[in-house]
Amino acid sequence: MASYALKQETDELREYMKELSYQAMRTDMAVNRLSGEMREFKDEMRGFKDEMLEFKDEMRGFKDEMLEFKDEMRGFKDEMRGFKDEMLEFKDEMRGFKDEMREFKDEMSEFKDEMRGFKDEMSEFKDEMREFKDETRRESQRMNKQWGDLANRLGTLVEDIVAPSLPRLAAEYFDCDILELFALRVVRRKGGETREYDAMLVCPGLVLINETKSRLQATQVEELLQTLAEFPRFYPEYQDRRIIGVLASLYPEDGIVTHATRKGVLVMGMGDEAMQLLNPDALHSASS
Repeated sequence: MASYALKQETDELREYMKELSYQAMRTDMAVNRLSGEMREFKDEMRGFKDEMLEFKDEMRGFKDEMLEFKDEMRGFKDEMRGFKDEMLEFKDEMRGFKDEMREFKDEMSEFKDEMRGFKDEMSEFKDEMREFKDETRRESQRMNKQWGDLANRLGTLVEDIVAPSLPRLAAEYFDCDILELFALRVVRRKGGETREYDAMLVCPGLVLINETKSRLQATQVEELLQTLAEFPRFYPEYQDRRIIGVLASLYPEDGIVTHATRKGVLVMGMGDEAMQLLNPDALHSASS
């Protein structure tokens, strides 16, 4: 009986020891797990501490910014007071502007009435201009007819004005007192070609070839030089004489006269009573 009781106690003790060993193992596992969690928690706390330090620094910066913002708000408050005063002044100005606009409206009403009157005047002016245009057209037709008549008369410019001056020019500038030939509208044909000269004057040792234009142009200087170059071929009997070109026009432009002078071409224009030589200096460069 005692042996059975002892065996039972031994079995219970063995079970208790097994249970105690199991609980110890669980306790070790729990302690190890807790130790790991504590290490993680410690690391998290270190990170949290660092974050808190950063946050503390940020809060200091935020505090400084808030102080600056506070100062700015004070300035803004002062500006708003000034703005309020300006708005009050603007309100007064707008009242004045409103009164001015009323006056302007009245003036515009008067202006509108004036414009109606102006429109009527313009209508009358338009009728007058239409009559003036018709009159101008008639006057233009009359002037065109007169210019046509004048153009016909310019055809006699050589005979009436230039020709009488050529012998005088020859005598005054070339000591030509004896004329061997003086002719107008001279035509010479040679080898199927024809050359015509408005006027030609021949003296001993000299030939003057004249071209007369109603309006002288620079290109006509070159054309006359070409005519002079061809002259000996059509008049070989005068090839040993000095050949001078003379351009004539009532009122040639100064620039063209200067150009002709450089080329050695004489230019005659209308003087007080008769044609006169405008560029005696051309004699120094005229070809022999």
